[in-house]
Amino acid sequence: MDFDELIARLDLTAKIRLLTGAGMWSLLPMPEIGLDRIVMSDGPIGVRGGRWSAADPSIALPSPTALAATWDVELVRRAGRLLAQEARRKGVHVLLAPTLNLHRSPLAGRHFECLSEDPYLTGEIGAAYVEGVQEGGVATTPKHFVANDSETDRFTVDVRVEEKALRELYLRPFERVVRAGAWGLMTAYNSVNGATMTEHSPLVNGVLKEEWGFDGLVVSDWTAVRSTEAAALGGTDVAMPGPYGPWGDRLEAAVREGRVPESVVDDRVRRILRLAERVGALHITPSDAQETAASEPAAAGAQEIAASEPAAPGAQESPASGPAAYEAPAVFGPLRSGGGPRVQEPVDGVALAREAAARSFTLLANDGVLPLSGRPVIALLGAAAREARVMGGGSAQVFPERIVSPLAGLSERTEVRYAVGADPRLRLAPLPGPVTAQFLDAAGTVLSEQPLSTGEARWMGDLPPGVDGDRLAAVRLRAAYTPGATGEHELSITGAGAFTLTVDGRSVFDGRVDAPGDDPAVAFLTPPEHRVSVPMTAGRAYELALTHPAGAFGGMAFVSLALGHADPAPGEDELLAEAVRVAAECDVAVVVAGTTPQVESEGFDRESLRLPGRQDELVRAVAAAGPRTVVVVNAGAPVELPWAEEVAAVLLTWFPGQEAGAALADVLFGDAEPGGRLPTTWPRTLEDAPVTAVTPVDGTLAYEEGVSIGYPAWRRSGRAPAYWFGHGLGYTTWSYDSIAAEGATVSVAVTNTGPRPGREVVQVYAGREHRLAGFDVVEAGPGETVISTIFLPERAFQVWDGGWRTVEGEHPVAAGRSAADLRLFATVKI
Repeated sequence: MDFDELIARLDLTAKIRLLTGAGMWSLLPMPEIGLDRIVMSDGPIGVRGGRWSAADPSIALPSPTALAATWDVELVRRAGRLLAQEARRKGVHVLLAPTLNLHRSPLAGRHFECLSEDPYLTGEIGAAYVEGVQEGGVATTPKHFVANDSETDRFTVDVRVEEKALRELYLRPFERVVRAGAWGLMTAYNSVNGATMTEHSPLVNGVLKEEWGFDGLVVSDWTAVRSTEAAALGGTDVAMPGPYGPWGDRLEAAVREGRVPESVVDDRVRRILRLAERVGALHITPSDAQETAASEPAAAGAQEIAASEPAAPGAQESPASGPAAYEAPAVFGPLRSGGGPRVQEPVDGVALAREAAARSFTLLANDGVLPLSGRPVIALLGAAAREARVMGGGSAQVFPERIVSPLAGLSERTEVRYAVGADPRLRLAPLPGPVTAQFLDAAGTVLSEQPLSTGEARWMGDLPPGVDGDRLAAVRLRAAYTPGATGEHELSITGAGAFTLTVDGRSVFDGRVDAPGDDPAVAFLTPPEHRVSVPMTAGRAYELALTHPAGAFGGMAFVSLALGHADPAPGEDELLAEAVRVAAECDVAVVVAGTTPQVESEGFDRESLRLPGRQDELVRAVAAAGPRTVVVVNAGAPVELPWAEEVAAVLLTWFPGQEAGAALADVLFGDAEPGGRLPTTWPRTLEDAPVTAVTPVDGTLAYEEGVSIGYPAWRRSGRAPAYWFGHGLGYTTWSYDSIAAEGATVSVAVTNTGPRPGREVVQVYAGREHRLAGFDVVEAGPGETVISTIFLPERAFQVWDGGWRTVEGEHPVAAGRSAADLRLFATVKI
């Protein structure tokens, strides 16, 4: 398609309108040139769509740290295909994922949303994700370019990092996904060496677009563009959201006055059109058809996407309804990335979410208690066992149609006796549904009603159908609740602003709940909580209503509120004693311990690596009561495990996605092997970690460690972590038999020496510092030997000293099971 001819049809005003969002999640359509509305959506574990609401559920895959823990690029590619299927179902053209920032410090609050401490592993997993999504005709925007590796003062921090570290570590995953063909990329909030990333011409124009040849779309993080000329000249193509912001009329004036060349605007429009063609949102118009009458049909656009959507998801109790059972059409329209239509097999979202979770589970320690056999009576302990935390907080959150808790998953398999033991949650759980959200005008007239599965409600961007933003004045959550226990119940209001809470029409709260700090993302994504105590009688129905002023600003909605509830509860000591008693009566104890949304989320960094509440005490008390204690760690990032040597097994499940409990039953009983290997090193204590700094000093965060992060930094420190990068056990054993190297190709022979089939991640490290240079997932039956052939990239033998330089000569290579368990050695000559 002749993009220049299309651009020539637009006047300057129209072209500039394209460069700013038409709303929260979309770009403006221009039918006069065949351009549909382009819709974007947050990821990375699911696809929210234009309305972030439980009324529009999404498949929820395991967290990015979990996906990286599989070390399985084909599995991640399949996950990408599922996400593309979900995006097409929701009419989304651009998925705002994956996150490629590195695990520089274990304190980083968004650690769970990134992939690894290692740039090579991050790049390979990220490239597979990009390829899988884009095979389905949906664009990705790998983010956040670049050095957005922590959250504190993320809007204003200036990251100071030397060029060598920038090239060898932080830019490397982005270079890899550009080489993989990413159609988009997102610039970060932060500055790098004095310039904000939305204005950083040397990195965006120079490195990304010119040196790497990136021909895709560069979109800003939301509200990250804060200047007119500097951002326009700095390489950012689209400022999100819109339509308000520093571009628009001001950018048009800058062009007309000669401060910004019109050719800069044209280049950005060209990139939008190229993206639109790739995702099927650009049609051949009548004037084009005269020149291309014999060419292939126009690409599928927004109308065709809408036509292929299924009916609205059904009720939760029907497992065959909604996104889990959605069957994508066999052909996703004529997708124009390097050819004609691509056939896509429908992906079973529930099955893949379950498989990916099991593959990601990382067995850190096991004295032989796992896998379980027969039908043991299990003592299941911990608040997260009943209400699993399956995803991280912030923009990565979606609303799945169902969540299988460990309690539900294990109860399907054997007899389970549950006790809380210790509840680390700082907030009450949302009231169980059904709950109805009512959208009201100023007179109290109901504009629309939306069913919710819990008392958590959130809309960011588009309002539900039938809601006029100009008339919207408030949102009310209504529920009929019948308690099962008599006593003082706690109700909670979660949100920022004014609220009224009534019980049977009687006001129990009428006031404000104010958010600390000045980060609007924190106020919206992790708002404050206020609690009230209300006496209730078991068996009696109560009418609950929570009302919050709301409106639309520039056509965009920002509504976030939740009605929480907790039954009367015994004291902490009583909970702990009950857990010990239950554990002593059962065959095996499974303690689910983890973090909370107030510990791991977008918008803030962690202050420690300790498990919140009295969970460490719970583990130790249960382990003392019975030697067969398995601890399931439900966290997206490293936590301290001071009791690890006191228990029979430690299984890391990350944030495991919606099929958490089903996958846990599969792994604990040996139906599936725990396939995970650590994508980042786990310290024993925070004080041991070689790099921890996340707090700027006078607005600057200095990466003083240079290239020394992750496992190379641990080696240099002389301290041993709790578990090394690459570590993970399975249910069989392996011998590493031989290694051969020819050129940059390494072949490793491994044998399954155990009694059952298994999977192994063969890891190859190269150079004097033994950095990861290749890996392969292999499978073998008992006694079977397999040969793993791994091709090492040229970059494994290069260093940056003002340019990439290949270090010629002999390079040591080693193969093994982790960064510290290297078993075979050879030499590669370059």
